[in-house]
Amino acid sequence: MFMRCGKALTVAAAVALLVAGCGGKSGDEAAAGTVTLTVKTFGQFGYDDLITQYESSHPGIKIKQENIAKLADYTPKLQQWLTAGSGAGDVVALEEGILVKLMGKPDQFVNLLDQGAGDLQGNFLDWKWKQALTPDGKKLVGLGTDIGAQGMCYRTDLFAKAGLPTDRARVSELWPTWDGYLATGKRFAAADTGVSFLDTAGPVYQNILMQQGDQTYFDRDNKLIVDTNPGVRTAWDRTVAMIDAGLSGKIQMWSPAWNAGFKKGTFATIPCPAWMLGVIKDQAGPENAGKWDVARVPGEGAVRGGSFLAVPAQSKHPKEAAELAKFLTSPQGQTAAFKAKNNFPSSPQAIDDPAVSSAVNTYFNNAPVGKIFGQSAKSLRPVYLGPDNQVVGDGIGDALTAVEQGKLKPDEAWTKALDDAKRAVQK
Repeated sequence: MFMRCGKALTVAAAVALLVAGCGGKSGDEAAAGTVTLTVKTFGQFGYDDLITQYESSHPGIKIKQENIAKLADYTPKLQQWLTAGSGAGDVVALEEGILVKLMGKPDQFVNLLDQGAGDLQGNFLDWKWKQALTPDGKKLVGLGTDIGAQGMCYRTDLFAKAGLPTDRARVSELWPTWDGYLATGKRFAAADTGVSFLDTAGPVYQNILMQQGDQTYFDRDNKLIVDTNPGVRTAWDRTVAMIDAGLSGKIQMWSPAWNAGFKKGTFATIPCPAWMLGVIKDQAGPENAGKWDVARVPGEGAVRGGSFLAVPAQSKHPKEAAELAKFLTSPQGQTAAFKAKNNFPSSPQAIDDPAVSSAVNTYFNNAPVGKIFGQSAKSLRPVYLGPDNQVVGDGIGDALTAVEQGKLKPDEAWTKALDDAKRAVQK
């Protein structure tokens, strides 16, 4: 069982003590052979140093990381592994968009309550803990990693070129609402800087959507409401207005052109949940340090992204895998992941840790990212995502792309998105 091993520890000392004293194998067990645990993730979880520390203090454990960069590629593979009963490894990342669907088959995962995780509930924001708990409270599918606390990243040099303010407080004042963001974008476009105001419309749509209420495409009875929920159409219309204003660079996320766009400065703003900071830094490179900054996101803050670690029932080492998952999602583990890749913690203790709350990001012009993302993190309200949320969302995203690229008019794309959603749910 994972235990709190001290109260007044530094992050480094706490991590060292945790790996040394919590859940380790005995010398006899280690001598009997090495257990190899496979951890499968997508994107950037910031676990490299943590895994090195864990292995050094658990000589009988070897950890193999397997990462798929794109969530859209990772999710179907994960579903295939779970359905086949093999291939998933020992610890898997579950993104919140697929979690609801997987919660319908909890037997595919080890019940972490049986592995002592019940004592750890206080280590997580209440709503984050409940997301991975079955309705009867008897099975815990996963332990929370990060939450997608929101900000808006922008290029200070491009703002200066457009005659806009560059100070993050003044920039935040430009867009208290998405209408303000649209107006700022039009000012930027009028300055004819030669680059676009935003990369692509999809992330803007997603941010607006997640601020519209406590549900999106499905109600809490898992009934499809994409065509009757006014919040979905509001998000669509506001996003289309930005496309119509010529603000989008039409550069699809995760594409080579998108990656290169950070380095070349081909767009000036991008909605950025905390985890996006690590992506920007990696893609923009050291030559662009200090050119990016972080302001508040328009409208009210919302969750965009956030994940869990789970142990598939097919794991041959469920006990050892659960111990590793508990370590990686501990307050100290979440703090370390934040320091590595800016993944904002779902642990109240980690959020309050000075290493997080007082954190500044030197790459982002010394932005006080701990304060920016932490101000709303504890008050965030999760939005319900139905079991087929991702497939419906992907369809709407594809429809927006068609509008961006001039292949469909907005009304045609909207109708197509609704039809595709209904077909997807009927399968």
